[in-house]
Amino acid sequence: MGTPPFAVPALEALVGQHQVAAVYTRPDSLAGRGQQATPSAVKRAALALGLPVAQPRSLKDPGEQARLREMAPELIAVAGYGLLLPPPVLALPVHRCLNLHPSLLPRHRGPSPIPFAILCGDQVTGVTLMLMDEGLDTGPALLRVTQPISPQDTAQSLGETLARLGAGLLLEGLSRWVAGELAPRPQEGEATYSRVLKKEDGRLDWALPARELWLRVRAFHPWPGTFTLFRGRLLKVLEAEPAEGSALRQAQDGAPLGAVVAGVGGGGWGGVGGGAPARASCGCAGSRWRARGPCPSTSSSAAARTSWGPCWAEPPPAPEVVYEPPPRFDSAAAAP
Repeated sequence: MGTPPFAVPALEALVGQHQVAAVYTRPDSLAGRGQQATPSAVKRAALALGLPVAQPRSLKDPGEQARLREMAPELIAVAGYGLLLPPPVLALPVHRCLNLHPSLLPRHRGPSPIPFAILCGDQVTGVTLMLMDEGLDTGPALLRVTQPISPQDTAQSLGETLARLGAGLLLEGLSRWVAGELAPRPQEGEATYSRVLKKEDGRLDWALPARELWLRVRAFHPWPGTFTLFRGRLLKVLEAEPAEGSALRQAQDGAPLGAVVAGVGGGGWGGVGGGAPARASCGCAGSRWRARGPCPSTSSSAAARTSWGPCWAEPPPAPEVVYEPPPRFDSAAAAP
């Protein structure tokens, strides 16, 4: 059971060594201006492998549960499925249900652990194989593997790395679990939660520190992407990095937030206030240009960050609530 690209390597690995009775994934989503039905990455992979695909809207339906029961699965493997499994489904397989989650649980429970690991400035993340229960990623852990987060990593590149690690972890954990070699262990440490990302999350707030903007550009690639408005036009920020230096700072003293203080040809300097400069690669109306400008110092970060805190120590409340980020995560404590 799975939906996103993260689950595809695990599916392909299972097909090579085990009998896969069926693949469950979310119903096709509507995408694009024409709102065309678009299959999930897992559905496309399953069809290419010649596997039967099921796309129920809910597993709480008794009819869907009966259909699954007829298959008599010995074990259900889950990776980013997107639906909670009700108790009758959890209890169905002889060897239970195992979930592959791309974080070091209980860090970043929920639907978006990969971008949230970058958003929170984590130095290390990983993949956890857990025994599923009725909660949201709360089941006991069986195995996990760690992965450092590179300063160049985006949600896409980090997701691809974790997907490959997860496929190997699932194969190892599945065989050892069935053989009785693994004992479930309760998750240890402070739990934090991610949430579903929205398009508006990608709008850059130039009152934030350079490092905060840098983390968002990386975390929101490829979805929802980061953007701003420049002279009334949409400007997509494709890459960014914090930079140091005094020349640019001196050149734009007194410039208002968001001001472009200089520009030549296809490139430009994008001034966004006083402090450490941020360098970005942007695209506007099909073009691509380099922009650089200073961002606010970290002394102003407390007020700016209240509008959207990337991490929570409990499940996130309704979107209209103002969030405060929790204390910084000590990545060393997450190592096994």
